[in-house]
Amino acid sequence: MAQDIVPIELGLTQGDVVTLWAPRWREEGEEWEAFLGHEEDLYAFPDAAHLAAFVREAAEHDLTDHPAWHVVPALSVEELSPDENHQFDLVGVPELVAEEPDTWVIGELADVVSIVRSLAEVCDLEKVHEVLDSAEGFALLPQGTLPFTGREGKALWSELGQVVAEKWDEVLDAIDEVVSTPDVDEAALAKGQEELAAYQEAAEAARAEDDDVEDDEAGEAAPTFWSEIGIDPVKIITSAGEYYTLRCYLDDEPLFLGRRGKIDAFTSPRALSRFIVEADDNDLTEVSTWQELVVKATGGDLEVEVDPDNVYVLTGLDEDIAEGPDGIDPTQLDLVVELLEDAADWAGDDSVKLALNQSESLGWLVSYVLKPDPNRLAPSAPYDAEVAAWRTLSAAFEDRLRVH
Repeated sequence: MAQDIVPIELGLTQGDVVTLWAPRWREEGEEWEAFLGHEEDLYAFPDAAHLAAFVREAAEHDLTDHPAWHVVPALSVEELSPDENHQFDLVGVPELVAEEPDTWVIGELADVVSIVRSLAEVCDLEKVHEVLDSAEGFALLPQGTLPFTGREGKALWSELGQVVAEKWDEVLDAIDEVVSTPDVDEAALAKGQEELAAYQEAAEAARAEDDDVEDDEAGEAAPTFWSEIGIDPVKIITSAGEYYTLRCYLDDEPLFLGRRGKIDAFTSPRALSRFIVEADDNDLTEVSTWQELVVKATGGDLEVEVDPDNVYVLTGLDEDIAEGPDGIDPTQLDLVVELLEDAADWAGDDSVKLALNQSESLGWLVSYVLKPDPNRLAPSAPYDAEVAAWRTLSAAFEDRLRVH
């Protein structure tokens, strides 16, 4: 996609429509923001094929002066299709605020309100500003769930929900009034529809091929004792040392060797094997194959072999984060995030989800590294807050280890 011109999807009363958004940019000392449109109209289209037909033929609109516009007419329909990070369901906001204000609800609502504020600013929608300024909670959404906790937080969330119930239709009506769909060249539309159909067919074929490859690999891989019992040895490397433990998934929920939020960890595979023989008070005893593991360990035949995907290296990540996105190994980060999330989920602790929500500075950086998108605003230095938040998560995890 052209740098700083982003295809977006808006869920409006008329249905889902696509358009282009140019986030804030500076030119000749001034700051600008724009959407695809002209004068009083915001242009929106039923799909990327119509959008492509328009941008390839249109001569006059508000984005023609954008420094990156010259790239857009040559983009494919695939490149003009909004990704999941740029799909905003405005009409679904009342249902969203009816839910509990957890990290996912707050994150999604923050994204929608942010794009609505941009629309109001660019299209001069005073009614939208009036609605969003009538409840303090709208301005606090970028801070995550913290402002909405406790008695005062519940009051803020309740006030926000009341405003949505009473006035959100005014927001939708104001936006609907400026939305229009210009005519497009029939020949350009036909070409765009062919591209869209081919893109959708290729995407479906790729998904099917990926499923087949996964099935084939699963069928060809020689089963091991560990894969047969569905429990995995895990190796964790921290600044304090290297530790071994066990983890499995029961009904897609993580379970660790341990109890009440504390993970039993060992400095060697042999120590782990010895512990298994008498470890009758831990959450893994809920797994039906646990006794097979005990029998194997009791007979002295258990070999603790850790798959590379189950090796988690925490050391050095805080220093990498201090350097910013370019200094971080995405694979290492992805694995450690998996470990932290699994351990927190198992312990019934939502602190990791809260810290890694995209509305939080650390969550934005982590998402930027793990889900790269050239159209997303990169985190900016200094990264002191992100480093501090990461060290808090790492320290909390290490405190969860009960080393034997």
